[in-house]
Amino acid sequence: QVRLVESGGRLVQPGGSLRLSCDISARTRYVMSWFRQPSGKERVFVAAINESGRRTLYADSVKGRFTISRASAENMVFLQMNSLNTEDTAVYYCGASRAWQVDSVMNRSIGYDYWGQGTLVTVSD
Repeated sequence: QVRLVESGGRLVQPGGSLRLSCDISARTRYVMSWFRQPSGKERVFVAAINESGRRTLYADSVKGRFTISRASAENMVFLQMNSLNTEDTAVYYCGASRAWQVDSVMNRSIGYDYWGQGTLVTVSD
């Protein structure tokens, strides 16, 4: 069974940076993604990266501030978050998909087969 474990969430001040990690227990490489869910709101897409790491996709709200990447040897994915603001406060979830489909699928929860439990990021003074 495939397991995803997120880590790295914590309290950070506005303007600060944070790096989230997601470890997936699988031998094959999956398409990986980050979604986030603010309290009381729906889960929304943040970023995705394909199996090779050469293709990425970002939500408009994080373009230029967040960077998704993956380790070359291990089945891990990272989300580097810079210039954080209070609107970035949310539980961040890692998702995995067996294959990259069209972008309009990969930026939706339905495009992913497995999910982690989430890690809380709070941006506040």
